Amino acid sequence: MKHTISVLVENKFGVLARISGLFSARGFNISSLAVGETEDPTVSRMTIVVEGDDKTLEQIKKQLNKLIDVIKVVDFKEGDFIDRELILIKVAVTPNTRKEILEAVESIGAHIENAGSKSISIEAAGDHTKIKALLELLRPFNILEVVRTGRIALGTEDKGLKVDGKPEVNE
Repeated sequence: MKHTISVLVENKFGVLARISGLFSARGFNISSLAVGETEDPTVSRMTIVVEGDDKTLEQIKKQLNKLIDVIKVVDFKEGDFIDRELILIKVAVTPNTRKEILEAVESIGAHIENAGSKSISIEAAGDHTKIKALLELLRPFNILEVVRTGRIALGTEDKGLKVDGKPEVNE
């Protein structure tokens, strides 16, 4: 089972290496990892997607919480979060395939970022299902290159993480 974990950490040198080392030392492959500053420049948010059973993941969360630079850890459950990923795809194009590729891109809500005579560069942002669907639509057209970010996630309602001292938003 895939788990999406969000971790608030102190924005310091070496924190990413210590956290990724914790996963590798326990034999876990990280499927996706995204890190960025939060609203507080001294704090970063890591979104980690990892596959494993609930028992093993519970151990990982306990180990994460023991690290001195870790502020908070949340294991998002299905429905408790919104997630997105960004992908850039370069696809080979010919005069015969151009229209079909453009229709595929439009049908999924992606955008053409660069159109040349031999290739088209496409940008899309969305959840895992949308990104996977776009890749499947474009696979028959000779994908030349793919670059994707890691998954980022934000808790819904009262779930998730906030930097201490910041007010919660009430709707």
